[in-house]
Amino acid sequence: MLLSILLQAVTGSGLAQLGTGLGAGLSVIGAGLGIGKIGQSAMEGIARQPEAAGEIRMSMIIAAALIEGVALFAVVACAFIIK
Repeated sequence: MLLSILLQAVTGSGLAQLGTGLGAGLSVIGAGLGIGKIGQSAMEGIARQPEAAGEIRMSMIIAAALIEGVALFAVVACAFIIK
């Protein structure tokens, strides 16, 4: 309810475009930091236990894919706001 009122208030102004750009940018930056943290932790784990490299790598790829999916959803949601 509140979101729809806010969107109606800023529709047609530069604030909607500014908010869309900031939202998309923040979601992409957050996803990049999250995937980087996952990669760092995975490499540390593989260095400590090389025999578990396959399991760690698979878990890392699944987690990175989930983060990337959420980031893509956020960018698409921001793109819909601009219309």
